[in-house]
Amino acid sequence: MQSFAYANPATIQEALAQLSAKWGDADVLAGGTDLINLMKEHLHTPKRVVNIKNVKELEGIQKTGAGIRIGALVTLDELAKNADVKAAAKSLSDAAAAIPSPQLRHMATVGGNLCQRPRCWYYRQGFGLLAMKDGKSLVPDGANQYHAIFGGGPAYFVSPSSLGAALVALGAKIKLVSAKGPREVPAASFFVAPQNETSREIALHPDEILTEIVIPAGAVRSATYEIRQREVLDWPLVTASVVLHMRGNVVASAKVVMGYVAPQPWDSAEAAKAIAGKAITAETAEAAGKAAVSSAQPLSQNAYKVTLARVAVKRALLEAAKQKA
Repeated sequence: MQSFAYANPATIQEALAQLSAKWGDADVLAGGTDLINLMKEHLHTPKRVVNIKNVKELEGIQKTGAGIRIGALVTLDELAKNADVKAAAKSLSDAAAAIPSPQLRHMATVGGNLCQRPRCWYYRQGFGLLAMKDGKSLVPDGANQYHAIFGGGPAYFVSPSSLGAALVALGAKIKLVSAKGPREVPAASFFVAPQNETSREIALHPDEILTEIVIPAGAVRSATYEIRQREVLDWPLVTASVVLHMRGNVVASAKVVMGYVAPQPWDSAEAAKAIAGKAITAETAEAAGKAAVSSAQPLSQNAYKVTLARVAVKRALLEAAKQKA
């Protein structure tokens, strides 16, 4: 790990004053569960680390008329246990609770979970976001069993956020603040598939801090279903988050978003269309699962993910259908 300056601000404005318009000058430290590893691996070598743990404005979960406000420093354990989140956005609560490590749930923050870097082993070994060597991606002909089945490149990593798919399905808004002022980004636009090595995989700018997430108010049924290789400290192979707006016993509209299958949470309009105007049954959930993977483009070693994604969508829909809005 290289040497660095350390800032310990008490307010958002103090923290923003320590940031820079250029990536690499400063990094924000929240839970630290990813940043410290990146620094040890020399993938991040910031000149300054800005610790935001003492910024009280970034804490807490509040229910308002507009929805639920979740501060960036809320831990995943707080998120999983919060009664308001469980009642209004069960898919998000499910996603946080599914992280098997108690240590990670108590340390990792909501903001950090959204801003963590890809877990792709090519990226972690220094080949960059697009895993390029001699002008060619290493992924399609390499060890790609955990990589994307949607998107078609040039980025083949999968978005590492445990919460991303649920937030996109819920129509969440993400608040970003710089010295110039705040801006609000839909969760669906926050995650980005980079087209070149100079791009980032999220919409955050180097002089900004993610301050909060807002889940809009509304009566919905939602669920997240994850499939892992092992029920221990392991990353999911596939997740599916669904949100159902019901009209009686039939689906008025739906969102079906898959995680760990693309460089960003993958919103399947095909799956949503397959269940629109229908009751959720084993048969309609199965049809939605098949529709969700109809455009999948698996690589040489990850075709199994197509089956897992189909099953995850089906089971998430069946779980959501059991709930009362």
